[in-house]
Amino acid sequence: MSCTVVVGTQWGDEGKGKIVDYLTRTADIVARYQGGANAGHTVVIDGETFILHQIPSGILHPGIVCVIGNGVVLDPPTFFEEMEELSKKGVETAGRIKISGRTHLIMPYHKALDRAREEVLGADRIGTTGRGIGPAYEDKAGRTGVRMADLADPERLCRRIRENVEVKNLLLDHFGSREPLRADEIVDEVMAYREDLLGYMEDTSLFLTRSLEERREVVAEGAQGTMLDIDHGTYPFVTSSNTTVGAVAIGLGISPTWIERVVGVAKAYTTRVGRGPFPTEASGDIGRHLRGLGNEFGATTGRPRRCGWFDAPIVRYSVRLSGITELAVTKLDVLDGIEALKIGTGYHYGGKFTVDFPAHRPDLEKLDPIYEEMQGWRGQTRGKVRCRDLPAEAIDYLKRIEELAVCPVRYISTGVERDDIIDLWEEG
Repeated sequence: MSCTVVVGTQWGDEGKGKIVDYLTRTADIVARYQGGANAGHTVVIDGETFILHQIPSGILHPGIVCVIGNGVVLDPPTFFEEMEELSKKGVETAGRIKISGRTHLIMPYHKALDRAREEVLGADRIGTTGRGIGPAYEDKAGRTGVRMADLADPERLCRRIRENVEVKNLLLDHFGSREPLRADEIVDEVMAYREDLLGYMEDTSLFLTRSLEERREVVAEGAQGTMLDIDHGTYPFVTSSNTTVGAVAIGLGISPTWIERVVGVAKAYTTRVGRGPFPTEASGDIGRHLRGLGNEFGATTGRPRRCGWFDAPIVRYSVRLSGITELAVTKLDVLDGIEALKIGTGYHYGGKFTVDFPAHRPDLEKLDPIYEEMQGWRGQTRGKVRCRDLPAEAIDYLKRIEELAVCPVRYISTGVERDDIIDLWEEG
């Protein structure tokens, strides 16, 4: 069979969890290929909300095997908290989760450094979640990280932790932290979960490749969105990993030739959390309206999301970067009842016009969006599961998104429940 990839086309929070959950109906394996516990995928089933930070969304379907790839940075305490929460809600996880031995672990010193650095930056802070993601990826690149496989050698593991704590305390002191980290406490914490975590370790690269050779269907799940990609996003206001489709082969250890479909997920409007450029941000009543109806608060931090109109250039940019074959448009129902809708179709900056998203921060900060206005709809899209039941104006809006993004819309999410979704291709 083949690998289907799900990527975010905006600044994350597009509703990828729901789309992965939908695609899992016909899959065998769901694999997470990048990011950490700073992501939050939300799925609502019969009124019950499941928020997953590291465990792939496929876990909510019985029998699906879930893989955490080497491209992820794993926070063990949060992982076990998620497992416990799933168990409380009746989700069976035994034997269904595999973690790559090459996956790097987030240590307490990563979180301490993350928070200390943001405090020092003050007004220039990035706006991280404080969960140690960036410092963990820094250690990975600096070849000082702790990997899953290191848990198998306690003596070497403890030595690595002690060496790292010594260096991190120097950095924390530089950032003005008054409380040095205690290596013994961190070693004790890691040793307490060491054996349990080792029980999930496997050569997931080999497992995935053999599964694909055996014609099993794999869904690769990303976190964040294209505009937070460390190379291609709104740098430096980005995450610490690659969020685009190129990260799949590296983050899972599979050949890119297995990838057959790339589903790009986009909200019917645009949001972002934290600082950084946001050309189509809407202030005033519209921004508050979208935030309220869309429940636009971060699944991981609870921070209110900045809200604005659909930005076609960034979605088209995402389509180009990841070779997206079909779009899933989410939260269409949030636009119900808005009399006039706007779509950002391009930008003015420096006296020039462009439909392409510029790469550099000085240019990003000067973007002046160009809007096209469309008629809103009075009827409801919420809960609709057939295209013919949508208002004509909603269909026109979706067609315009297709034209501007240069990519067909296949899936439409019309509500929070897992079944509030339309597959246009399935309808014919």
